[in-house]
Amino acid sequence: MVKDLVKVALIPSLEPDQELINIVDELSKNDYKVVVVDDGSGPKYKKIFDKCNCKVISYDVNRGKGYALKTGLNFIKDNYTNAYIVTMDSDGQHTVEDAERIIKYAKRHKNTLVLGSRKRGENTPLRSFLGNTITCFIFDLVTHTKIYDTQTGLRAFSSNLIDYLLEVEGDRFEYEMNVLLNLSRNNIKVHEITIQTIYIDKNSGSHFNAVKDSYKIYKEIIKFSLSSIMSFLIDYVLYILFNLLTSNVVLSNILARIISGTTNYCVNKSLVFKSTKTVKNTFYKYIILAITILIFNTLLVLLLSSIMNIYLAKLLTEVILFIVSWLVQKIIIFKGDDE
Repeated sequence: MVKDLVKVALIPSLEPDQELINIVDELSKNDYKVVVVDDGSGPKYKKIFDKCNCKVISYDVNRGKGYALKTGLNFIKDNYTNAYIVTMDSDGQHTVEDAERIIKYAKRHKNTLVLGSRKRGENTPLRSFLGNTITCFIFDLVTHTKIYDTQTGLRAFSSNLIDYLLEVEGDRFEYEMNVLLNLSRNNIKVHEITIQTIYIDKNSGSHFNAVKDSYKIYKEIIKFSLSSIMSFLIDYVLYILFNLLTSNVVLSNILARIISGTTNYCVNKSLVFKSTKTVKNTFYKYIILAITILIFNTLLVLLLSSIMNIYLAKLLTEVILFIVSWLVQKIIIFKGDDE
């Protein structure tokens, strides 16, 4: 067990080239202990890993970047104490100079995750530009936290954060986003430091699957959207039905909201946010939200139905209040676990 404070570089790698060897050599010259995780690259790449003068952890089947990072963190936890860790990609997009800059900040701010933030410009590949821009927008919407580069793999932190990082769900590219999404629940700060923007051959070496990995990253908000759409359809159909039976807009809206709201609560608690809080600790908050939404919903329906078709007024109202409901449930009602 190494007891002195050390700098550790953790590099998850899948099917690397000569660049990985260069990175390991340069890190070693700068007094880093280097841990490389071979994420199931296969026999074809064994020669490259054998040339890495550092600790290499290998397994046969590709398990994903998140799994590789957690494998490396477990090794660091068992072999180093009072360490400061920097995670890097193996394709040469991160420099040792930038790794030094962010790890120095992490040393001064022990309970902070430090991100190496890349600036987006005309040389940024379109896929990377769109992916990061959309992700940053959604992240800000969900967490009220502005992070310029949510997809950076260059991150630094002290070893006291390892247990927290090991608990975060996700085995593939979604893991790094999940880390950021869970920061607020654990009162962990995030700080960004601008680094060099390096894209080699327009980032063609990236193993990011645009469809599969994007779904994993965005699946929480997708699940919420599907739940809300289901709730809306129930609400809208019942609104039309009750209105045909009673010819009373207010009564129809209230009855429809009560039934659809109860359904929405059950689905969101169990399937979307997977909250472990008891019904007692969440339902009263949801009731307050539902009543508030119902009041504004009814007022908006009345207001808009005076100037447009009553069914179009209902549709527009639901769209307006969707984001409000998402934010309140995510940030307040289903945030964290039971105390």
